[in-house]
Amino acid sequence: MIEREFKIRGLMMDPITNSPIVILQDVEKNTLLPIWVGVFEANAIALQVERIDTPRPMTHDLIKNILLHMNADIEKVVVSALKDNTFYALIHLTLEGEEMTIDSRPSDAIALALRADAPIFVTDDVISNSRNITLDKEKLDPDEVRKWLENLSPEDLGKYKM
Repeated sequence: MIEREFKIRGLMMDPITNSPIVILQDVEKNTLLPIWVGVFEANAIALQVERIDTPRPMTHDLIKNILLHMNADIEKVVVSALKDNTFYALIHLTLEGEEMTIDSRPSDAIALALRADAPIFVTDDVISNSRNITLDKEKLDPDEVRKWLENLSPEDLGKYKM
């Protein structure tokens, strides 16, 4: 299965459903992939993107701290499937030399990856089965990207089911 590395491009609100959307962009800056997420998960991602510290550990901070205490390394997270309008992700860990994968919601995997400075990947299968936008790096028009995002609907891509 071929995987491409993505970074968080930003967060936005779906103008129709008022649901948060995480915008992923591949490192070559050719493809944008929006994933609808829950409000709490979007908040956890936004706090980390903005480098805002909370007075007490949030859930994803707790998970990271537990894994660190156990000497587990988060190698990467992968948005691995899109089935019935739902995205799926895997968290790849190494613990005592053993590699393992943990099933996860993409939003939780992304929030954890941001905290652990782990890379985020998306499989080519997910990219080809989702509605994404291919960008020409030389002609990137922010207005065009905004219009594309505003015209997306959960049915076009797969509303993230909680």
